[in-house]
Amino acid sequence: MHATEVFGQYARAFHHTALPDPVIHHAKRAVIDWHASLFPGLATAPLAQLEQVLADDLDRGPACLGNGRAATARAAALYNGAAAHAAEVDDSFREAMYHPGAATIAAALAAGQQAGASGLAFLRALVLGYEVSTRIGVVIGRPHYRFWHNTGTVGAFGAAAAAGGVLQLDAVPFAHALATAATFAAGLQQAFRMDSMSKPLHAGRAAEAGLLAAQLAGQGVTGSLDVLDGEAGLGRAMSDGPDWSHAGDTLGRDFHITRLTFKNHIGCGHTFAAIDGALALRAAHGLQPADIRRVQVATYGPALDIACYENPQTENEARFSLRFVVATALVHGSVRLAAYTPERLADPALRAMVGRIGAVVDPDIDAAFPGRRSARVDIETHDGRRLVWLQPDRKGDPELPLSDEELEGKFLELATPVIGAERARRLLGHLWALDHAPNLHGLAA
Repeated sequence: MHATEVFGQYARAFHHTALPDPVIHHAKRAVIDWHASLFPGLATAPLAQLEQVLADDLDRGPACLGNGRAATARAAALYNGAAAHAAEVDDSFREAMYHPGAATIAAALAAGQQAGASGLAFLRALVLGYEVSTRIGVVIGRPHYRFWHNTGTVGAFGAAAAAGGVLQLDAVPFAHALATAATFAAGLQQAFRMDSMSKPLHAGRAAEAGLLAAQLAGQGVTGSLDVLDGEAGLGRAMSDGPDWSHAGDTLGRDFHITRLTFKNHIGCGHTFAAIDGALALRAAHGLQPADIRRVQVATYGPALDIACYENPQTENEARFSLRFVVATALVHGSVRLAAYTPERLADPALRAMVGRIGAVVDPDIDAAFPGRRSARVDIETHDGRRLVWLQPDRKGDPELPLSDEELEGKFLELATPVIGAERARRLLGHLWALDHAPNLHGLAA
């Protein structure tokens, strides 16, 4: 069988198999984190412009935007997928180098609202989206990540699989949904190697594309079932011709959704190990900015390729500047939304710290990527001390997971400024009980 057919066979069995309680719990955690990412994303560029462009598809339809406005399903998937990625707070599955939640949950929610699905059906569908898409991301691996933005490319498969789960597509149409999604998959890393608004649109477009692919498959539209593993397929065109023969080996036994990373800082996740290390040294030695003469960060190659801005001038560049976020951690003790205000960007003390920070690739740390995201922070003080911290994993990774209470704190911090404290707490309670909800009313609104 081709890889698409392997996933189709799994989907058929999945529709009729009960999920373990811990998997449902992790699915609810993913939905809570997705909402925590969605709300701050609503106020970022280019969401206002996107809402204007989608005007013909708004104020009608069964789905809704994150701001509560009624929308057609595909418009909601596009908008909410972009919003959930825009603030750089969304989840990731590190082995696939991929933020699965933004597109997968946006598509599952739009499809579920259109179909009148229950909360449990929605949760099951997004689990299916995570399990299929993360495995595709793992197979195409680091060679794909050299040029492509996996959240846009692999995200299309997460969205198609999740929407196919809502629609209860049988094995063959499910495989065709993935095959069609493969021809929609796009998103170049060069799109965010300079200041631009394109990056969140990758996730939104993936959500819309995957939903459309599943809807078309439900109506009998077919795709090339060898589109992943064929001679001119995605594996060769967008990776190094990987082996697909074991892509489905652990399906149904090893649930990837139980091993997500939830962000504990705000910004590019490739910088988080360095932030954690800087914060650890700051706390352990009571460091003040005036104490620090020089900082050297050693980490893996893609962290320097992507978080590349040495002298960021805009909020977007600052989110992708390893030097800026490490400086922020050392000067202010945290890297949250306030890190990217115009006042912070212009702060002379922070700018001075940015200038003291260097970054290099460590071969051993780089060799462990993507399975581990590590950094070593080396600080030299003005009084001659040398302070070194190796951070093997990021807070929020499976080895150092956010507890349910910490995840709730993240949600309340990010949702409350947008919807108010009372509504945020009420929504949080609803999300924890989602597996018992008869419908999806009130989600993402």
